[in-house]
Amino acid sequence: MLLPHPDRDRSPQRIALTGANGGYGRTFLAQLACTPEILPAVLVDPDVDGVRTMLADLGLDYRAELSDSPQRTAEIVRGGGIALVTSIDAIAWEVLDVLVEACGKVPHGTAYAATALENDTHVVMVSKEVDTVAGVALHARAAAASLSYLPGDGDQPANLLRLLDWVSAVGLDIVAIGKAGEYDLHFDPATCTVTQAGESIDAPALRDLLALGEDVPATLAARAEAVAPLKRAAAADSCEMTVVAMRTGTVADVESMHYPVARIDELADIYAAREHGGLLMADGAVDVFSALRLPGEASFAGGVFAVIRTGDPVTWETLRGKGHVISRDGRYACLYWPYHYMGVETPLTVHAAADRAPALPARATTVLAARTVRDLPAGTQLAVAGHHHEIDGVAPVMLPASTEATAYYLLDGARLLRDVPAGELIHESDVEGIDPLARDLHYEGRELTTTENTTKE
Repeated sequence: MLLPHPDRDRSPQRIALTGANGGYGRTFLAQLACTPEILPAVLVDPDVDGVRTMLADLGLDYRAELSDSPQRTAEIVRGGGIALVTSIDAIAWEVLDVLVEACGKVPHGTAYAATALENDTHVVMVSKEVDTVAGVALHARAAAASLSYLPGDGDQPANLLRLLDWVSAVGLDIVAIGKAGEYDLHFDPATCTVTQAGESIDAPALRDLLALGEDVPATLAARAEAVAPLKRAAAADSCEMTVVAMRTGTVADVESMHYPVARIDELADIYAAREHGGLLMADGAVDVFSALRLPGEASFAGGVFAVIRTGDPVTWETLRGKGHVISRDGRYACLYWPYHYMGVETPLTVHAAADRAPALPARATTVLAARTVRDLPAGTQLAVAGHHHEIDGVAPVMLPASTEATAYYLLDGARLLRDVPAGELIHESDVEGIDPLARDLHYEGRELTTTENTTKE
């Protein structure tokens, strides 16, 4: 049963979707069958055959036509069809209301978003990589043109910002915020194996580490050692938390984040101040944890959380009794949303963009920089690849924006000009081949933030 909702009565909004044949693209397009006020007008992807196959699965292929020019694209859209295009050159911006940028590639995504804003088109930014590089400037340009530039609901940054809006509206004192890693650690005590994303290892030590114990850091260190063969940290996590940090002023407590192996009911004890037995050196931390669960326990599903400082003890003990996550000493509580539904949620952001809904501005308070994990010789070609959009041999680190290092995702396609030893940050002077538009927008954003801070002072 579909309940009636006022959004169904909205004026139609025509959208363009880049990266249409990706996993995110499909989840979004599938949901539009239930939101007829949002019309998929232009789908952008070099893999036209893949897009056609997907549309056939969704029952939309009868409306799709290939276009190689803006004029033909406009004709198709005005005729009620879906224009399939392979590049920005064939987009007809005059027939669009909102761009949903989901290609995940900084040079292309930056150009799509900047051009959309130049052509009076709102931007819903799903490509978090683009946002970490150019989000500050793109947000400022959108605001100057009375347009919207918003992170897309369905991915953790926008979901966490929605949770934080509720938390701050209620008036709760935030200590830490973050998300779970994309894949839980599923531990089976019967076999002493732990499985993550289909990979299983023997981890007998975890059997005796299921309780947090009195020494929280020691337990977390032992758990981390027990699952050390598994890859738990991902560049995508650091990227997503940088998007949030840019809009909240939060910072990574340590540059690569803590990544504790944690059960859900432990989060309020783990993300406590060190003097209270937790991990944090200061309030306002952003972090990622690996969710540890047993057979039959629900997943955190890559969801988001906020750890807050409690107030009245009677209130929070009452809430503990109702099953909420409260720290053992009663000082902290964890509020969380155990989900992110990808494109299923993105219609919320399309509506918000059309409404020009208020949004936290992006500021260059944090830079997602790149630190080498092994010696890299001059001539090394750096490329973002794989499911987690990572650069081989280079780790993402969250640092103050004043750090003299280039942004991690600006390095996609660049080549090292010198030998860079393991453990060093990569600077712009170390490489050649950075996309010029993405670079210019990145530094435009830094300059905007510096000017803003100077003006406030």
